[in-house]
Amino acid sequence: MKLTENLVTFRLRLKNIPGTLGMVLSTIGKQGGNMGNVQIIKAEKEFKIRDLGVYVSTDKQIKEITNALSAIGKDVVEVISVKDKVFELHEKGKIYLNNRISITTFEDLSRVYTPGVAKVCKAIQERPELAKEYTIIKNTVAVVTDGTAVLGLGDIGPVASMPVMEGKAMLFKAFGNIDAFPILLDTKNVDEIVKTVINIAPTFGGINLEDISAPRCFEVEKRLKESLKIPVFHDDQHGTAVVCFAGLINALKVVGKKIENTAIVISGAGAAGTSIAKILLSAGAKNIVVCDTAGIIYKGRKINMNPDKDALAQITNPNNEKGTIADAIKGKDVFIGVSGPNIVTKDMIKTMNKDSIVFAMANPTPEIEPDLIEGIARVIATGRSDYHNQVNNVLCFPGLFRGALDIGATIINDEMKMAAAYAIANVIDEDHLSEDYIIPSAFNEKVHKDVASAVANAAVKTGVATRQML
Repeated sequence: MKLTENLVTFRLRLKNIPGTLGMVLSTIGKQGGNMGNVQIIKAEKEFKIRDLGVYVSTDKQIKEITNALSAIGKDVVEVISVKDKVFELHEKGKIYLNNRISITTFEDLSRVYTPGVAKVCKAIQERPELAKEYTIIKNTVAVVTDGTAVLGLGDIGPVASMPVMEGKAMLFKAFGNIDAFPILLDTKNVDEIVKTVINIAPTFGGINLEDISAPRCFEVEKRLKESLKIPVFHDDQHGTAVVCFAGLINALKVVGKKIENTAIVISGAGAAGTSIAKILLSAGAKNIVVCDTAGIIYKGRKINMNPDKDALAQITNPNNEKGTIADAIKGKDVFIGVSGPNIVTKDMIKTMNKDSIVFAMANPTPEIEPDLIEGIARVIATGRSDYHNQVNNVLCFPGLFRGALDIGATIINDEMKMAAAYAIANVIDEDHLSEDYIIPSAFNEKVHKDVASAVANAAVKTGVATRQML
């Protein structure tokens, strides 16, 4: 597995004689490891236990260094343990529950639990809406997955997806101050997923559907939105679409084009691709062609189709183009990729119109490496953090749910998503826009505040808010 300069800690028991540490450092260097900190953990007369931080780039390299150290001889060097810093960060999980109020006296106990808590329970029984004032419901979101479409990993199952869901919960807290909790569902059955979420929904103020594969995700979200009176949001669909559109708003400003006059090709007809096509159509785009693994999707196509792709064919590809992705790209102004690695070539990009825009967002490996098309495409964006213009969902969902929860929205509608996109785009002043700066950083606090405010206002304007703006 490829890593990006990951720090690994080797705990070694070294014979306490001159030259041992130097031999170890030389051995690590020969295997391509770059040294970090060296610490003495324990010193004895004949041996010292040391932690050596080593930067490596692949899992294979970790094994090679371990084998090379072991080959020195256990009487001189003993490898006690090898700890990947990423794994260390995940020990015991990345999130935990904490009390907001301290319990230090019997008086505290009587107020937070029995008998005082009964007063609040009775009030909520009479007026259920008070639960959003006097419990965690108002500020709690369920991050629900079946683990079938985990980013870059695919169908790995619910348990293996837990580190991703914990990470999502961390982002909710860090950027939206929302208490989110992972819910793993050990089923792929749509009926069971919908029924389970409906049954646990009273615990939460919102539902964030995560990493559920298409086309099941469409039906799951549709049915939950129809059944529940709280925000339901499939981030892989709509979060990606919102941030992609935000980036495109600014990219079009940079190249001086209007969306209604722009020819767009989307690679990927799953959750993200479908949602991107719909939000761009709502924004005024008139010429969008969508491709999947079988090529261009068009009205009447029989191969590799399903009801969702049939519906997509009805609203896209106005000229009923046919052919491969190479055919689709030719003469287009914008390429948006939410599909797979390295499926586009430099020669394909060369056939696009002048001042082309390329959003190659497959993760971790994009549809085409940005370095290959520097100077060919005018604006380039990816889903990765090590390139400029990262299309990152974290720009959307924390602020979107913050605004929806604060205003007591009963649904997240298209107007709220559109408001979020424009709020993200407008964080960057037009005077500061450039080819390599069309999307703000997730660490820009203004993004999340502006998105929350815009979403709340849109909820009020569209009549789905149940609370007053503060």
